[in-house]
Amino acid sequence: MKIFNALSTHNHEEVIFCQDRDSGLRAIIAIHDTTLGPALGGTRMWPYKSDDEALEDVLRLSRGMTYKSAAAGLNFGGGKAVIIADSHQDKNEMLFRAFGRFVDGFNGRFITGEDVGVEVRDMEWVRMETPWVLGISEALGGSGDPSPVTARGVFFGMKACSEAVFNTTSFAGRKVAIQGAGHVGYYLAEFLHQEGAQLFVTDIRPERVQRCVKAFGAEGVAPERIYDLHVDIFAPCALGAMVNDDTLPRLKCKIIAGGANNQLADEHKHGRILLEKKILFAPDYVINAGGLINVANEIEGYHRDKALKEAEGIYGILKQILEISRRENIPTNEASNRLAEHRIEQVAKLKRMHVLSRPRQIRGERYAW
Repeated sequence: MKIFNALSTHNHEEVIFCQDRDSGLRAIIAIHDTTLGPALGGTRMWPYKSDDEALEDVLRLSRGMTYKSAAAGLNFGGGKAVIIADSHQDKNEMLFRAFGRFVDGFNGRFITGEDVGVEVRDMEWVRMETPWVLGISEALGGSGDPSPVTARGVFFGMKACSEAVFNTTSFAGRKVAIQGAGHVGYYLAEFLHQEGAQLFVTDIRPERVQRCVKAFGAEGVAPERIYDLHVDIFAPCALGAMVNDDTLPRLKCKIIAGGANNQLADEHKHGRILLEKKILFAPDYVINAGGLINVANEIEGYHRDKALKEAEGIYGILKQILEISRRENIPTNEASNRLAEHRIEQVAKLKRMHVLSRPRQIRGERYAW
């Protein structure tokens, strides 16, 4: 019953638990909402401490994908998958092929790609068992690594925030703390460095920090110290819930804008606190939608320039959300939720009208309403 209570909290449609004894696969796939279209969301590989922790993460992430697609104007629903394993030592072909067979069982209702701990090669193994995979290599007709497009969207979302707070879109001389120097964090650092930002970078893997230090003249920072820096912008680009009861009192920034998912540990509570503290928060599922935009482009035939240009459109979406927040004096995450929910409700209404206005067939005979 606890599982059904968890599903009903945010009205998830379906969750399946996947197990394959031979390969060692243990995974969860969650579909939140398919009003706008098939559920689209990446697969994350992470050594969760418990099954409950994995379930909580996949439910939050899948809901975020629904809102991300809606806010970005895409015709996809929200879904997500998590594989409970260590990406540094548990990867193998058989595990991902077993996972691919579970994805294939949805018959297109769930489409997946890379997320934390999963790479293009892994998705190619999944694709051996199902066509419902995006984010594959360019050699196979896909888009390859979506990180540059995700980072481009974050960069332009930062510009919208900077304009609202500092009255300029330039990052020259701005102090930016980047938490997480993986693929997205690294490309974001590159974009910011090109505009003259002063960078502070941390990561649990020291070699990633050193890469940014060497390439961009960034200052490496210990993971726990990143919250205490006096900076203009704090950019969470690692895992979620990094804005919480412990870290919020320590933050000394004007803007929070980064590529991580589910940055607020408690959406309502921490969104309100940020509004009171006058820290502008860029809703994560809006500013990091570039990756989703990137893989969605594969369906129509992929062109990187087109994907990058569409990701830059996140600037305009965030401007709209910031205006709603300012006008109604509500947290930005609540403003973005309203924008996304309004679109979903409108599409659902249109679908209901279409069903009610079309003839239906009962036992081979046609009846009109």
